[in-house]
Amino acid sequence: MRTWSVRHSGFMERLYRSFETALAIAAPILARIGFHRLERPVGALEAGVKGLLFDCRMCGDCVLSKTGMSCPMNCPKALRNGPCGGVRADGNCEVYPDMRCVWAEAYEGSLRMREGGSIADVLPPINHALKGSSTWMRLAREKAKAPR
Repeated sequence: MRTWSVRHSGFMERLYRSFETALAIAAPILARIGFHRLERPVGALEAGVKGLLFDCRMCGDCVLSKTGMSCPMNCPKALRNGPCGGVRADGNCEVYPDMRCVWAEAYEGSLRMREGGSIADVLPPINHALKGSSTWMRLAREKAKAPR
């Protein structure tokens, strides 16, 4: 299913932007309920949805919108800023020869996205303290704090 998400990354990007807008609108309501109360159920929902669509590892520091809807955490080496030097000539992974390189997929997915040029942005290292937490709830918290 994750290859489907990469092949339809333009659609997934539009869907994500709509979801982000809905989160921004809902942020005050979510804040009243309490983000800490929502973390576990929303995290479970996020893990299910993103696990199905992107083979998400719930790193808590999602960068799908910058990597062509291909999760870099699927890379056996967990490379977050591009492929290693071992990508095979056919675009497959050096560690798992039957698996397409996550970054080869990311590049192809980025070509279908409006914001696809952001694949060239250098991403900060993963914050391991966020592992298992909901990126959606973190985004909602940020939207709730943002000045209007």
